Amino acid sequence: MYFDKRKTIEVAELRTLLENKEAVHILDIRPRSERDEWHIPESEFVDVYERLKVGEKNLFSGVHFSSNIPVVTLCGAGKTSMMAMEQLRENGIEAYSLEGGMQAWTSAWNTAYTMDTSETHILQVRRTGKGCLSYVLGNNGEAVVIDASLDAKIYHDIVKNYNWNIKYVVDTHIHADHYSRSRELALISNAQLYLPNQKIVDYPYNPMYDNDLLYFGNAVLRAIHTPGHTHESYSFLVNEESLFSGDTLFTTGVGRPDLKTSKEGAKQKARLLYHSLQRLMSLGDSIVVYPGHTGHPVAFDGKLIGSTLYDIKGTVDMLQLNEEDFVGSLLGKVPHTPPNYEEIVKLNLKGNSKGVDLVALEAGVNRCAIS
Repeated sequence: MYFDKRKTIEVAELRTLLENKEAVHILDIRPRSERDEWHIPESEFVDVYERLKVGEKNLFSGVHFSSNIPVVTLCGAGKTSMMAMEQLRENGIEAYSLEGGMQAWTSAWNTAYTMDTSETHILQVRRTGKGCLSYVLGNNGEAVVIDASLDAKIYHDIVKNYNWNIKYVVDTHIHADHYSRSRELALISNAQLYLPNQKIVDYPYNPMYDNDLLYFGNAVLRAIHTPGHTHESYSFLVNEESLFSGDTLFTTGVGRPDLKTSKEGAKQKARLLYHSLQRLMSLGDSIVVYPGHTGHPVAFDGKLIGSTLYDIKGTVDMLQLNEEDFVGSLLGKVPHTPPNYEEIVKLNLKGNSKGVDLVALEAGVNRCAIS
């Protein structure tokens, strides 16, 4: 891989290196606590952050790297990693700092692919630095995009590569951890935008109701109203074999019911979630669940994040509880509130992010699931 004499490398460039399996060392120099919360799976950790901050020199004199493999240093926002890069260069190592750091890495993505028994292509598009999972489904030249969380052009280019036309763009709910790109994608693709029926967004859309069907190619998507995480949450069952569960059900947990509501409201939503999960659990054990998020960084390994309902029933203990115990257990495990979620919700209701720094707004650990 050719690098010029710049001191930094952009997120898109590093993403391409990892996607193409090119040799690169990623050196994470953040505090260990930040590393433990979220990291790049392909990176190595060195505990030098505090010593770099106070100006200590020669911190990498004992670290040995292959002379023909470049090193990319990583910190939270791309400033302290510049110090690490300079010290590595002083040791004769080809080093670059990741521009924008881990904050900017929230826009990085990779993909995994499968095909169901009805020959519907399933492309899982993963924001590896954020944990958001979106989906491009294709059948007989027509496509559906679920929960678009990346720049709309990325989905547009993916579909173009497969020679598909986007027929529908759908969201499982009004998101609180990222700005939805679904409206923009529908506009640039001349596709129909479907959202769960509600009266809170400020722009036109096609309302989706329980058991509505959307046909694309020879495939069919069935909408299942699964309130709990939010009142308008939906899950989508495709060809009666693939379940796109949004923030209702994850492979190792369930959605949180507490955002933007009172303590009593969270309890009521937890009860709704219990019944929604019971409805999903009544579907066939062989159905594969593809969630809307993951709580772990996603490696560039092409391995799908998903699991059968049978396996999830055996993994998520809360699913075995009765309603009262489920509600008590769920509310007793609520994680820290995600940053900026109220501002993100406001943008998603407005359907416009003009003038907003989405990189800064969306930065932060994914906290949608309760395990």
